[in-house]
Amino acid sequence: MYVKLCGLRTDADVAAAVDAGASAVGFVFGESVRQVDLDTARRLVAQVPSHVLTVGVFAKMTADRVRQLATASGIGAIQLHGDYPRAAFEALSDLPATLIRATALTAETDVRVGAYGEEMLLLDSPVAGSGHQWDLGRLDAARPEGRWLLAGGLSPRNVGAAIERARPWGVDVSSGVESRRGVKDHGLMREFVAAAREAAERLAHQSSGVPVSG
Repeated sequence: MYVKLCGLRTDADVAAAVDAGASAVGFVFGESVRQVDLDTARRLVAQVPSHVLTVGVFAKMTADRVRQLATASGIGAIQLHGDYPRAAFEALSDLPATLIRATALTAETDVRVGAYGEEMLLLDSPVAGSGHQWDLGRLDAARPEGRWLLAGGLSPRNVGAAIERARPWGVDVSSGVESRRGVKDHGLMREFVAAAREAAERLAHQSSGVPVSG
């Protein structure tokens, strides 16, 4: 199970995420209580080991501005969050960075991973970072396949059930691992990663017909 911990802002946040076993860590460049400036992002990215993907989260910015920040910060992936058109992904496709399309699920959403040229798709709640979980039953009529991440209102308490319901390739969390808005709780970060991986292991055992021990 691919686990992305997003909205990190401090050296301690990064160290805790890596220690917890995160697959990816996210740094928010768009306007948010979790926003980091370029100098902070560059310093934090430099502390992340190569096996963990560093993701810059961008919203309501032009492709040119995204390019500038992504290049200067050294991030390994660009997450365009919101109603970005295909042209924005095409404009950034020459960069040596993984492209992630992040959007809410609506009747018009193209849920094919790669439809906009992205390598990962992230489905979030309509208000990103709000901590509100959305109706996962909507996936029954529009379920992605491949490298897609579930986000929106996840926490250590509900991520296991959400994984069993949605069957995503990965999960993403920000507000669900905070002690207060914008401040990460490192204990909750560890609990979230563990809960997500345990749920994925249960599903794998169920699919194989092998009972889970313990």
